[in-house]
Order: sequence, then C-alpha cells, then structure tokens
Amino acid sequence: MEQRPVPGRTAGEAAGRPAVPGNPPPRQDAADARRRIPRTDALMRDPRLSAAVDRLGAHRVKAAVRQAQEEARAGGIAPEQVPQTALDLLPGTASALRPVINATGVLLHTNLGRAPLSAAARQAVREAAGPTDVELDLTTGVRARRGRSTLAALHERVPAAGAAHVVNNGAAALVLAATALAAGKEIVVSRGEMVEIGDGFRLPDLLVSTGARLREVGTTNRTTAADYAAVIGPDTGFVLKVHPSNFRITGFTRSAETADLTGLGVPVVVDIGSGLLAPHPALPEEPDADSQLRAGAALVTASGDKLLGGPQCGLLLGQEALVRALARHPLARALRVDKLTLAALEATLTGPPTPTAVALTEDPDRLRSRADRLAVALAAAGIDVRAVGSAATVGGGGAPGVTLPSAALSLPEPYAAALRTGRTPVVGRLEAGRCLLDLRAVPPEDDDRLAEAVRAVSAGGRDRPPGDEQAPRGGGERSAGRTTADRRPAERRA
Repeated sequence: MEQRPVPGRTAGEAAGRPAVPGNPPPRQDAADARRRIPRTDALMRDPRLSAAVDRLGAHRVKAAVRQAQEEARAGGIAPEQVPQTALDLLPGTASALRPVINATGVLLHTNLGRAPLSAAARQAVREAAGPTDVELDLTTGVRARRGRSTLAALHERVPAAGAAHVVNNGAAALVLAATALAAGKEIVVSRGEMVEIGDGFRLPDLLVSTGARLREVGTTNRTTAADYAAVIGPDTGFVLKVHPSNFRITGFTRSAETADLTGLGVPVVVDIGSGLLAPHPALPEEPDADSQLRAGAALVTASGDKLLGGPQCGLLLGQEALVRALARHPLARALRVDKLTLAALEATLTGPPTPTAVALTEDPDRLRSRADRLAVALAAAGIDVRAVGSAATVGGGGAPGVTLPSAALSLPEPYAAALRTGRTPVVGRLEAGRCLLDLRAVPPEDDDRLAEAVRAVSAGGRDRPPGDEQAPRGGGERSAGRTTADRRPAERRA
C-alpha cells in the first residue's frame, strides 16, 4: 500500500525511514505549502479584511483575497503572507482614482484634474455629501433658489456682474450662451480665435453643434473692430471674443478690444477661459471677468477649475436680464451642477487662498530652500539627487507663455516611471535625461511624503512601487519588473 507524506513529517519518515540525526529535514513540497493557504472564509474573518469590507465592499475584498491565494499557489509568496498581500492589493478608497503628488511644474495639469481643492472646499464637500438645504429655505419650509449662497458669493467676487449662473464646465457655459442667443443665427468671431480647446475638441465644432452659424472675420494674426462691424446684421446673434488661453501669436498682430466692440448693437460675449475673476499682478496679460464686464461685455464665460482654483464648473457672469434668461433656458437644466460642486465653489470663493493661488505666488527662494533641504536629506541615504533651478508654468489653458521661477529635485531618469507607479504616486517630468520633481505645485506639507516616495524607490523595499523588484538604488539605471501584486492602472505620462 502506498504511503502518503503526513503534514509535519518528511516523505522519508512517512515511508518508515527515520530522519538522520544532525541533518535538516528535506524542504516541504509545493503541495504541502498549498494546503497551508488560508481558506477564503477564514481570511474574510480577519479583522483587518473585515474592516476593509465596510470601506470597500465585499466583492472587492474577496477579489484581492483570491488574487493573493493564487499568488501563494504559484509559489510567489508564502501561505503566511496571504492576509498581508490581500491587504496590500486593496485600494485606499472605493474609487479607482488615486491621489498623486503633482511635481510636474504645471500648476493646473489637465491630466491630474487641474486645480486641487482647498481644505475649506474639501470640508464643504464632505458636509454637503448628505442631505442639505440646497433648494430649501429652512426658515419658511418652502422651495428656495438652488445654489443661492454660491451665486451670492460669486457676485460678491465680481461686483461688475449683474447676475451669475453656474453650469457643469466652461464649454457648457459657452454652449448655453450660443444656444440661447444664436440658434439659427450668426456668431461673429475672429479667425485668430478659432481655437482647439483640448483632447481634439474644437471651438467651431462646439458652436456649430448648437445650431448657430459662424461668421469668421479678420485673419489669423490681425482682426480689427472694423472687421466685426462690416458683417453685423439682422442675423447676428452676438459677437464672440475668445481668449487664446493655450497658445500665443507674436509679431505682426492686432486684435480688437472688448470696449471697441460694445457699440455694434449686439451682445458681446467674452470667453476668458482660465477663470481669473479680477486682475492678478503675476499675470498682467491674462483677461479677468470683472475687467471685461466693466469694458462693456454683456456676458463673460469661464472655467471654475483653473485659476479660480475651484471644482470643475462653468461660470456665466453678466447683465442681469441676460443671465436670468440663460438660467431659465431648457438646456440649463441639463447642464446644472450638483450640490457638491456648489459647496466646493462657494468655499473656494469665500475661504482662504486656494492651493493654486498659493502656488502662483510662492517665493522662489523658499522653493529653493525646500529643494536644498530635501536634496541633502536624500543624498545622505545614498541617492543620486541634487537641487536645481526650474521653470514652472500655469497650464490648464491659462497664461500661455508665462513661466514661473521654481526649484526641483533632479534624479536619474528611471525614477520617473518608478515614482509614478509607487504606493504614493509622484508625477514629475523628464528633462535632459533626468527626472525633475518641481516643487512649485507641491504643498510644503507634502515634502515628507515626496521624500519617502523617493526613498522607497531607492531602497526597493516593501514600500517600493508594487512589483518593482529592481528599482533604481542610488541612481542605478536598471529597469523594474512587475509582479501580480501590481494591478493598478498606470497613470498617464505628463
């Protein structure tokens, strides 16, 4: 009769042969190791995984448990490591979105969600996540105007506006204006302002989709007030001025100012794009909403998640009767924002300076001091790093051509990919064969997290990028491998 190995005994002992004294017992076979892999129900009773169920849901936790079990069956980890591996596979939240450190030197990085919300805005969103009085007057018990306190805060920040309205993004603000004012009519616009707004979407296509017709005037580099005046007629819905917020034309150029167009007998709509509400000393050439309205614009449209530093939304500011009509248009219902956006926008308008505002005005000397301090600390750990000068930009379709003096950490190029895919993703940029971590968009309170992420890549320890068995140490140039533990989608390259 065939004798099978007994758990805890060697195959020789099971066959009746005693173990030789002084010699270590043979290594347990793979089948025996697989028997020690914890069962799914036992793992789900682990207090740490049970708590994760409350946070992430049972389906996601079970998927991580099964993945860890499969890795143990394949011999990648020991059976005793299955609970911790399952925990490591779980995301921080129920959303697949991962918070990152923006070290690109682009303050408003579209791929990273543009403006980071202030602490006040984040708190406002948390408070508004439950039932709120978004459309209820608690004093009278009757229905109230939606977002009334947010609109009041917006009007206070832009005194020249007779009224304000908020939709779900900047493009939607322009679509609402074109639909309500120019469906079946002409929108007069300069050829030099027919811009592509990103991701392949073009302003002319957007406007034509509303049923309006475009009447182009002037040339790419020169358009005068007379060019507009020559085509104004009964079919004109409005004159549109678009700020070319993501490019610049220099040299032999000319454009008509808003004040030059207000006497043409039709509304002048100005799309400033970047969401600057008032003049900013660091951005003297960037148009702002208050100045454009004072110059005679009937309506100004802008984005809320750019220089304003708030949530994604579209702002409409202008003459009271005009804005009220837009707010009552049927399309406005389809474009309205939710209570979380209203809460974040109000806190942005009334609260302390936003992270964007702070980053825009940060002292370059302070940035260099932070870079020097971080470089010294990391170099002490044997990392090939140095503090260097850098040039940051606004980004996000704002202040084209403007550079902001900054400071950065310079690391070997392989750090770029390793940092992006680490436990705390850090997104930098590649320049001259080095990975630069620009500090202008990094809040000082994130310096320690940034340094720890760099140390983890260098050390190649448990907190290294998942699956990075050969992460660069001290400036090494080796490429990293990936294991089954690395299941998160890669972030887009900045």
